Amino acid sequence: MTFTIALAGKGGTGKTTLTTLLIKTMLNTGKHPILAIDADPSTNLHLALGLPEPRTIGAIREEMAEDTTGGDLGVTISRVDYLNREIQMAVEESQHIDLLAMGRPEGPGCYCAVNHMLRGLMDDFCQHYPYVVMDNEAGMEHISRRTTQNVDLLILVTDPTIRGLKAAAGMLELANSLEIEIHKSCLVLNRLASDMPPQLEEEIERSGLNIGTVIPADPEIGQLDAIGSPLTAVSDNSPALQSVQKLAAELIISPTKPRSLSSPAQMTPSSLVPENTS
Repeated sequence: MTFTIALAGKGGTGKTTLTTLLIKTMLNTGKHPILAIDADPSTNLHLALGLPEPRTIGAIREEMAEDTTGGDLGVTISRVDYLNREIQMAVEESQHIDLLAMGRPEGPGCYCAVNHMLRGLMDDFCQHYPYVVMDNEAGMEHISRRTTQNVDLLILVTDPTIRGLKAAAGMLELANSLEIEIHKSCLVLNRLASDMPPQLEEEIERSGLNIGTVIPADPEIGQLDAIGSPLTAVSDNSPALQSVQKLAAELIISPTKPRSLSSPAQMTPSSLVPENTS
């Protein structure tokens, strides 16, 4: 049985950072093997994880569409077998974690047939892993295209701004409109550098979004980013990592009763602000 975790939020909120810290925590607690899916067209999760840049599913789709149009695919292999082989070859493998990158959206051509085959193959592929962690783009396109459309844990990531919070709330509305079955969900307030502004706290309470954790601004994370080092190298003393560990302990490692983002927040924002955010 695969446990699927999806992270979503507007650009620049730190989804990739949170994805990496979450994967690091899961690996350290024996929650593996993991399939990490980079569903952001910018394709930079491999850098945060310290892995080589993988070939993308988008590139495979483009190549197959061109080969099919030009009659170059041949008759010795079916399209489904061809796609399955190419997906297997595109996976960047490492100890306890494999990485698959979705790449850019479609070009101007017709990809209906290819996408239909991809949906089924990707679902089948994911089922071979006990854990799947998906770093999504803002529109959650790749979640909407899954045939199962089930997400065990949806993490909505926001920076400490009302604009980011409203975008996160919009992600929930989008997920509901796509009829995605979400078993657990939470809001993560990322990179809080000081006390939470009262206006933001009031907006969170009005939104009804449940806060899973507040992650403080972390100079060590910024330093690793600045010098191009993998974020997996962050120390155990990292305040950001410690916040993610608490989130994982509640929702993944020893999960409690599922919570709905549509219900009133069960924890107030001020109760989750770390004691030391400097």
